[in-house]
Amino acid sequence: MSAHSCTRRTLLTGGLVASATLALSQEQAAAAARSPLASVRPLAKAHAHNDYEHTRPLFDALEHGFTSVEADVWLVDGELYLGHDGPDLSRTLRSFYLEPLDRLARLGNGRTFPRRKTPIQLLIDIKSDGDAAWPVVQQQLSQYPKLMTHWVRGRRRDRAVTAVLSGNLAQRTSEVAVRWAGFDGRLTSPLPAGANSEQLPLLSDNWTKLFTWQGFGPMPAAERTKLHRIVSDAHAGGYRVRFWATPDLALPNREALWSELVAAGVDHINTDDLAGLRSFLSNR
Repeated sequence: MSAHSCTRRTLLTGGLVASATLALSQEQAAAAARSPLASVRPLAKAHAHNDYEHTRPLFDALEHGFTSVEADVWLVDGELYLGHDGPDLSRTLRSFYLEPLDRLARLGNGRTFPRRKTPIQLLIDIKSDGDAAWPVVQQQLSQYPKLMTHWVRGRRRDRAVTAVLSGNLAQRTSEVAVRWAGFDGRLTSPLPAGANSEQLPLLSDNWTKLFTWQGFGPMPAAERTKLHRIVSDAHAGGYRVRFWATPDLALPNREALWSELVAAGVDHINTDDLAGLRSFLSNR
């Protein structure tokens, strides 16, 4: 075969591949445009605390651009129910979170937000016995292999949603062959022996255990230094950082504290006020 023929065949083949790739990209773009979140700007630091208490759990947060949502969960008779002070037997993790997220990811070509490649976070706060809940959580999440990030023999396979287990499953590790969630560590307690950021991707703690400042007046220099050191040390280990129990009333001190969290590089800002945090982050 002549060099000219080889070159011509290569060009033709390359052209076909390029055309097919372009057609696929156009098809993916058209599919993503059908997502109800296609025009939503995702906010990397926005975390919906007690998300299930909003009028439309999950959807209110996502439509405000929140990329992390929190659900308190109770195990009752083999099912995972939502609720803070006790289980609401009319609301399950599956029906209010897993099924809707699966539908959104299908519409978004494998993404919750078509405009965001990074997985969103589903923080599952286990309120009932952790040891009993763990296998049920594993079993339910495993039913969504195209939706849920998972770890196969310790190697992460990213998907649209990454689950992190907190509450009575915080500060844990697991060596199962296929793991369907990470665990939430604590900033004020030693991490489990041998733990790393693939097992505990998030470190969370109560703001008031570490700091006295509530956003009134300037932040004390020593506390600002401490905050930056905590975040820097966590990031050096590959961990993300979140604080709960920060001020959340719509007063100036809340935004003052949020500003310090952003400046320090805190990864998730906790709120029940979806519109308030969206406005704050969008205007920065």
